[in-house]
Amino acid sequence: MRRIFLICEKELGTFLTSPMAYIVTAIFLALSGASFSTYLAQTSYSDTSIRGFLEAGQLLILLFSALLTMRLISEERKLGTWEMLLTAPVREYEIVLGKFLSCLIVLGGMLVLTLFFPILLVILGDPDLGPIFTSYLGLMLLGCSSLSIGIFASSLTPNQIVSAVIAGGILFGLWFLGPVGNLVPDPVGEILSYFSLSHHFPGFMRGVVDTRAIVYYLTVAAVFLFLSVRSIETERWR
Repeated sequence: MRRIFLICEKELGTFLTSPMAYIVTAIFLALSGASFSTYLAQTSYSDTSIRGFLEAGQLLILLFSALLTMRLISEERKLGTWEMLLTAPVREYEIVLGKFLSCLIVLGGMLVLTLFFPILLVILGDPDLGPIFTSYLGLMLLGCSSLSIGIFASSLTPNQIVSAVIAGGILFGLWFLGPVGNLVPDPVGEILSYFSLSHHFPGFMRGVVDTRAIVYYLTVAAVFLFLSVRSIETERWR
């Protein structure tokens, strides 16, 4: 555990000393705020919910997860520090978990900053707090899945742009399995929908905490973190 936290601390330091995290956070907040205020304006401020933020926030998390993770392993290969890390007394899963935890903290920080939206609703209206709490839980679970996919993509290539493209392709491919599943007859359609990242999120928006959705998102995260570990193991013994 100590080595995991050391790697996490190193990555957090890199995030905080690089403009990338600040730029991503600023754009995330700007787009989220625009979606939040536009939705309220369209409803004449009669709907005291964060639905406007959530509708954009889901896709923004997919996009920015790919951007946050694209440098995690690819940049180390480019700078020549990856070989040093592989020869250090640290296990592959510790590398992956340390980097994953650092990204999760950054994403959590971004979501904390968006708490301004529900706080504003509480001050000016009387929102239902239940769906707000569950929605943030859903966003964190979606973020866990997205970040794990991004780390896996970063483990495949030394090129950051290629890593972002691979991660984006996998993420949006899994996201749009839901709409595709709606067009396909059952039971194939139900299977496709179940494996879609978008299929499980609406329940959180309604205030429903479905254990199947939690298991799905955590399973996706675990599978892609495992694949990341295997990818690194393959490279180490190549």
